[in-house]
Amino acid sequence: MPGMGRSLQTGNSLIVSAFHSALLHQLLVALLVVALCAIGFNVVRTAQYRRLRAQGHTAFPSARPTTAEPLARRVVRVGFGGLWILDGLLQLQSSMPLGLPSGVIQPAASTSPPWVQHVVNSGVTIWSDHPVQAAAATVWIQLGLGIWLLVAPRGRWSRLGGLASAAWGLLVWVFGEAFGGIFAPGLTWLFGAPGAVLFYCVAGVLVALPERAYGTARLGRTILSAGGLFLIGMAVLQAWPGRGYWQGRGGTLTAMVQQMSKTPQPSFLSSWLGSFSSFVAAHGWGVNLFVVLALTSIGVLLLSGRPKPVLVGLVALGVLSLADWVLVEDLGFLGGTGTDPNSMLPMALLFVTGYVALARVPARTESTEPAAAQALGQVDIATPPVTAAPGPAARVRWWEHASLSYVARTAAVVAALGIVVIGTAPMALAAVNRQADPILSEALNGTPNALDTPAPPFQLTDQRGLPVGLAGLRGHVVALTFLDPVCTSDCPLIAQEFRQTDQQLSGQSGRVDFVAIVANPIYRSVSYTNAFDQQEGLTHLPNWYFLTGPVASLQRAWDSYGVQVQAVADGAMVAHSDLAFVIDARGHERDALLDDPGPTQVTASSFSSLLSSRIQQALNS
Repeated sequence: MPGMGRSLQTGNSLIVSAFHSALLHQLLVALLVVALCAIGFNVVRTAQYRRLRAQGHTAFPSARPTTAEPLARRVVRVGFGGLWILDGLLQLQSSMPLGLPSGVIQPAASTSPPWVQHVVNSGVTIWSDHPVQAAAATVWIQLGLGIWLLVAPRGRWSRLGGLASAAWGLLVWVFGEAFGGIFAPGLTWLFGAPGAVLFYCVAGVLVALPERAYGTARLGRTILSAGGLFLIGMAVLQAWPGRGYWQGRGGTLTAMVQQMSKTPQPSFLSSWLGSFSSFVAAHGWGVNLFVVLALTSIGVLLLSGRPKPVLVGLVALGVLSLADWVLVEDLGFLGGTGTDPNSMLPMALLFVTGYVALARVPARTESTEPAAAQALGQVDIATPPVTAAPGPAARVRWWEHASLSYVARTAAVVAALGIVVIGTAPMALAAVNRQADPILSEALNGTPNALDTPAPPFQLTDQRGLPVGLAGLRGHVVALTFLDPVCTSDCPLIAQEFRQTDQQLSGQSGRVDFVAIVANPIYRSVSYTNAFDQQEGLTHLPNWYFLTGPVASLQRAWDSYGVQVQAVADGAMVAHSDLAFVIDARGHERDALLDDPGPTQVTASSFSSLLSSRIQQALNS
């Protein structure tokens, strides 16, 4: 019945099952990619072994790089590689397909300017229309990026991994974090500003830098100076009057902590947050003063650019960040829709990278035998060894003299790139597909009932005053539903879904008739059906029929198709069953569907895709 208010719940069993099934199928593809890379590695190893035996050698080439990867670069690469993997694992939560847009993305943009909400909603639309594909794709993209950063320590592949990480992070920052809330009026470091993923973007850029950038203390000093200015800026915002942070009871910080304490979590964490919220309510002014002074002092220490003051500042920042991460951000990943550990961990890791780059400048060493080193494959992962020009009788390929570690890492990078592609391909397809996934309609209304019985006949009058019966439509597939011509809620949406279905069928729509039978015993004249058609833009569809007739004839049609019609007291509309039927060219019912459009445009628009697929099956049978 219209107005029943049904909606999709976050843990809808059909959506969750489809999500797990998609992950399983993609896991099999990922394992196949890994297996192919492993086979490729073994092929290269076998070719190397045969060539070495032919030359009288007994050992594989060994890689002895002339310099180690700079420690600061290793810290940022490995640290953020691990964070991407953690984020990918968090995306495995069953609530992600339906819960992320409404529980995370839209609330993040709710206080931002309209243009930010418009940008964010474009991403929300893609996710909401294709929740299973988007949620599964995000898992593989982030797992693939994390593995890529971990297995590619040096060279062009490693730098490319940093750029890929920065690019994906930028997309998440814009569409998933609403620009980190930097355009919202309540911007504060305590709640994660300027967005956790922005730190991932900066880390990706650092990985993408040439290694010579780590050869002096300049890079570390730049990172720490930027961090110091950032913290001082956050302190200014925290101290700005009128933003609610100087208040205790009823203040912004108290409200935030109280809200986070209600997140599903272990009882001891909830107890900590409850106690802290009480403390802030009683001493809000003092708490905010402490935060302002701490951020300012740490920022000044980082700006000093000297290792010892910077180290003191980092220790203080670590303690403050840990307290904020636990008592304000509530670890960031609890509640079933947490996508990352929030901003404190990546921010701290980035500042540690700056300190290591400042205090541990790598020593420069020169190779005494560069030609021999190149011949033995003593190169980084992305730089193929250079060999002497082969003579006409002996063609030497680069991989035949490359070290096993070089070949293994190359294979691992290709596997990681393949995992990223497993995610990006369906995400790209979802972004260009304007039709919502049919599974949304099935999750709301249930799976269509497959039938193969003669459809009950009817003989009524269309909107032009001409007689139309089911027998006269034989030879065409018929999509049948029941609409109230004076309805202002579900029926207009259902009519639009039928119109969109006609558009989706394109060239095949000439073999399909869309039929609606009036479901109102009071307002049933042709004038009402014509007014409805004009209102919904259906008058130009030659294969659209809105049928009416005497109450007795309508009642027979309602009863034949199991449609309940009930007048609403003191109202013009009636309550009626939202049902649709697909009748094949032989006049047999093929499918019975609930066509309740649901509470949102997303759940409504998915019905046309489902109906279109069922009509296609009837056309092809």
